[in-house]
Amino acid sequence: MQQPVVETLTGLERRIDLVLSVADIEKTVQAELKRVARTAKVQGFRPGKAPMSIIERSHGPSVRYEAINTELGKAFEKAVADAKLRVAGMPSIEPKEEAADSELSFSATFEVYPEIQLPDLAALQVKRAEAQVSDEDIQRTLEILRKQRAVYEASEGREAQDGDRVTLDFAGTIDGVAFDGGKAEDFPFLLGEGRMLPEFETAVRGLKAGDTNVFPLSFPEDYAGKEVAGKTAEFTITIKEVAEARLPEVDAEFAKSLGQAEGDVEKLLADVRANIEREVRARTRARTKGSVMEALLGVATFDVPKALVDSEAEGRVAAAREELKQRGVPNADTMPIPAEAFTEESQRRVRLGLLVSELISDANLQVKPEQVRERIEELAQSYEQPAQVVAYYLSDRQRRAEVEAVVLEDNVVDHVLSKAQVEDEKISFEEIMGTA
Repeated sequence: MQQPVVETLTGLERRIDLVLSVADIEKTVQAELKRVARTAKVQGFRPGKAPMSIIERSHGPSVRYEAINTELGKAFEKAVADAKLRVAGMPSIEPKEEAADSELSFSATFEVYPEIQLPDLAALQVKRAEAQVSDEDIQRTLEILRKQRAVYEASEGREAQDGDRVTLDFAGTIDGVAFDGGKAEDFPFLLGEGRMLPEFETAVRGLKAGDTNVFPLSFPEDYAGKEVAGKTAEFTITIKEVAEARLPEVDAEFAKSLGQAEGDVEKLLADVRANIEREVRARTRARTKGSVMEALLGVATFDVPKALVDSEAEGRVAAAREELKQRGVPNADTMPIPAEAFTEESQRRVRLGLLVSELISDANLQVKPEQVRERIEELAQSYEQPAQVVAYYLSDRQRRAEVEAVVLEDNVVDHVLSKAQVEDEKISFEEIMGTA
């Protein structure tokens, strides 16, 4: 049989014609109908005794349909294998009208994976993030831990200042009319934490329990409450209580409250430092990986199969629905989420994924078992029972696969860093931790 001709349409789209022999199809159909006839239950006949003409009427169409689909699949697989094509996604197969009586003719349209030319890694410019953890950083972190465990004591006559817990009544109006969300009683908040608008916090500072203040407040144009965004309200506040924070001492009890069973403060400080340094390493690693991946994307100019992009976008929609369900949104399964909203990001992810896969194959960057073990042990240090965590990950195939994927990305990053033009980027502790 003549080899099918592969026709290039646009970009990565291809088309081939597939021809099936009617005689071969019928031979397969008749054999299957005979097999079905041996056990078929037909009303009025004992099992296996129905005439073939009745079996043909009852089962012929479905058997023939299945036989054609099976032979089409075989013909398509052989055609693309002979042409050495890597097919992306499912083909679209349509019948052709101009077939001979002895043949069934079809047209298969599909996409192929792009031919990827690996970039010159030595020409890439990437940034390697670096951050140091100082003793001052440890102390600041310790202060945050103390504030999280603060006890607030009401202080009569105390003027409200940042760090205090203020309880108050407030009522707001716009042009003399109250609005939704503009009134509350016995409302507590920590002054200086940025929970309230700056004008509101400024109006509270310096007030004592029993004090009242009336002040204007201009809502930002981009305020979440659309009905008041960009408008100016008049607020009346009455302070009910000003409570000062009492921070726990850094002692044995404090250490125990943070999981240090022996109450050893020195061990607690060592644990805090180890945890912070582990987190900083993870964040600098992620930042460096981001720089590497962006550099790779910048030189990835090849076309990507639409089928893969569509599949990625559908996955993003499914993930968005799941997130909405986790948030308790009632109609998360049915609310419209257009896949087109994720198209651009999906194209980036697919393009990067294809390039990275080619790089892994070319440079033999596959994951080694000892790398996976090392990463799991590093991860387990964040838990109270590290050995149990290691055993759990090693025994759970899905969890182990997740770690393997992370290690594989690290291998790619390390490989690019070893070849590219690398600029070390010093980042402050506050910036890398997101507290700047």
